[in-house]
This record gives sequence, C-alpha cells and structure tokens, in this order.
Amino acid sequence: QVQVAESGGGLVQAGGSLRLSCVASGRSFSSYTMGWFRQAPGKEREFVATISMSSGFTRYADSVKGRFTSSRDNAKNTVYLEMNSLKPEDTAVYYCAAARQWFLRGTQNPSDYDSWGQGTQVTVSS
Repeated sequence: QVQVAESGGGLVQAGGSLRLSCVASGRSFSSYTMGWFRQAPGKEREFVATISMSSGFTRYADSVKGRFTSSRDNAKNTVYLEMNSLKPEDTAVYYCAAARQWFLRGTQNPSDYDSWGQGTQVTVSS
C-alpha cells in the first residue's frame, strides 16, 4: 500500500502563497489518483483538489478554483498544491491522499482514497 507524506505548510499573510508537496512511496504510483483535502478547526474535512497521475486531469473545489493549482511529477512520485491569493478562510490542516483506483476525472469522495498523510498546517493571517 502506498504511503504519502505532506510538507510545505506554514504561516503566511493574506494574499500570499504557499506550495505543498506530497511524496508517495510504493509501486505503480503513476496509475493512482491523488487528492488534497483540508480540515479547519470545528469543521468537517473538505475536498480541495484531485489529480489523475496518469493523465494529469485536475478538478478543484469551487472555493479554491482559480487560486490553487495541483500538479504532478511522476518521476519523483510527488504531487504539488500551489496555493495563491490565500485567504484567512484557507486556514486548515491540509491532507494528501492516494487512491489505488484510477478515476478518469479524479474523485472528491474521501471514501475512495486508501492512504492518507498526517497533514500539514496552513495558517493565513489577516
């Protein structure tokens, strides 16, 4: 089973940028579907973005569309989440997740993901 680990979180002012990285271990990573989720204090975990490692197809939550971009580097078994124009409401723990099943257009359903990282804190100050 693939294992994933996120990094790159931190404290940034509103309007700033951060790039999260997610490194995966295991075979056949190029056939996986990867996802980004976040959980703010007192709220449920919510979908942020998904990317198909084979096609590069991406899909985003409406709340981050146009500001966040997910990309992949299959050679490095790594996916990225570039976050721009950050807002205080983006403050949350961000999680990377991996799904063994291939989804043509990715998936925003947390139940479809088999492996989760420990999360990385992103704090946006106003």
